[in-house]
Amino acid sequence: MDLEKNKNEDKFKLLLSELEKRFSSIKYGGGKEKLKKLEAKGKFGPRERIKKLLDPESDSIEIGAFAGDGMYKEYGGCPSGGVVVVIGKISGREAIVVANDPTVKAGAWFPITAKKNLRAQEISIENDLPIVYLVDSAGVFLPMQEEVFPDKEHFGRIFRNNAVMSSKGIPQISAILGSCVAGGAYLPVMSDEAMIVEGNGSIFLAGSYLVKAAIGEDIDNETLGGATTHSEISGVTDYKFKTEDECFAAIRDIFDKFSIPESQGFSREAPKPPKKDEKEILSLFPVDRIKPYDMTEIIHRLVDDSKITEYKKHYGQTIICGVGRIDGWAVGIVANQRLVRKTKKGEMQMGGVIYSDSADKAARFIMNCNQKGIPLVFLQDVSGFMVGSRAEHGGIIKDGAKMVNAVANCQVPKFTFVLGNSYGAGNYAMCGKAYDPRLIYSWPTAKMAVMSGDSAGKTLLQIKMASMKGSGKEITKTEEKELLKEITDKYGNTLSPYYAASKLWVDGVIDPLDTRKIVSTGIAIANKKKEKDRFNVGVIQT
Repeated sequence: MDLEKNKNEDKFKLLLSELEKRFSSIKYGGGKEKLKKLEAKGKFGPRERIKKLLDPESDSIEIGAFAGDGMYKEYGGCPSGGVVVVIGKISGREAIVVANDPTVKAGAWFPITAKKNLRAQEISIENDLPIVYLVDSAGVFLPMQEEVFPDKEHFGRIFRNNAVMSSKGIPQISAILGSCVAGGAYLPVMSDEAMIVEGNGSIFLAGSYLVKAAIGEDIDNETLGGATTHSEISGVTDYKFKTEDECFAAIRDIFDKFSIPESQGFSREAPKPPKKDEKEILSLFPVDRIKPYDMTEIIHRLVDDSKITEYKKHYGQTIICGVGRIDGWAVGIVANQRLVRKTKKGEMQMGGVIYSDSADKAARFIMNCNQKGIPLVFLQDVSGFMVGSRAEHGGIIKDGAKMVNAVANCQVPKFTFVLGNSYGAGNYAMCGKAYDPRLIYSWPTAKMAVMSGDSAGKTLLQIKMASMKGSGKEITKTEEKELLKEITDKYGNTLSPYYAASKLWVDGVIDPLDTRKIVSTGIAIANKKKEKDRFNVGVIQT
């Protein structure tokens, strides 16, 4: 058994090595040479800017690091979606920071860039979280403007959100550190406060070349929309600084004066580490997705003191429900159990499958946590709901709908981690992206799709062969085998956690040892009490 654990740990470490390698390939954005060019102008890269702004040594988590991964290859790619988003602390106050990456097509907005910015604003709105925009962008990426500009969830939705967030009293601060062009100019102006750095920062609806073409006026960009113009003439910006460091210091000073929000009352005690070694997760969680394991052992390495009080422990055993603490915060845990179980009726239940009894149990537990104000953590390794005549006659659809309904209507903060499989309606029932988890991350072992690669491959093969036979073409067994491999390989690529992260179906791919930190940070930023009976029209720039 120890040999098997060692082998699994080695495989897991290879996956973590791949995770680090993939992140290393994108963390420099458009490349180290472009970062050096920024430094020559007195500018920093987006991650360096965020690091300088956040409190030193404080915990932070990145959202959407792998957004855009493998996309837009015809244009040279778009690492991290051309924008870096991080949740961290500024002067002791939790905030979300959105920094354009000027090394990626001069910070131009691809479709995934807009989607990622909207995700950042969504997190801000859900958690009453102040937001800082570090602006350095050439505007919409024109070759793809029709996929960025006109639709409801496109570029313009960001400015609509600026207004909505202002009306909710959510602080928004913009620092113009480089270009801020065309429609993008509305973002800093619709923020509560706008800052600009001399020499590098500029903001205008149309640059000097377009002004010359449109109205014949001959003017340089600095005079048209530089720091002096907007700080001394137009009044568009509120503060002017000589360096980025001075600008970041001013933002920190502003945050230092914020009022401290009241606690919403999520229960927290002094944090304790798990009694069982967290690092053992790498040997206990099987990289081979068909092997069974005991999810309880994984949970014991995530919760404080390795303690969890299980709800209906001996009923509906393909889902584990229980309360415990993570970094001191009280949490309700809903996790798929992958062990094969034998019921008292003598029936064998497959691990990772949701049966009627487990769906009923989970629905009741979720409603109980919601009633008691306990945040929920979902640990997904689910193959879907049980199928077949016995399941259908037992009302699996009814019980499954009950669980999905409970997840959808739950008002306490929800956090989802895709550890292994996340297939079909199981993804929904276990609080997939469509069910508004505050944060959702994958481990490197995750797979997400309507069904597994093998099942999908065989289904798609049947459809393909029926179509071919319908057109009068017969294929040999060898051709059938080759076709199945081609279909399975193509489908398999979409199961990757990095594929999900590139589409922002998840907020990122993480080392399992970061799971506790993300839950703790997520509950901390959700732990705000919204003021009631309050009317605020927002900040109106005049």
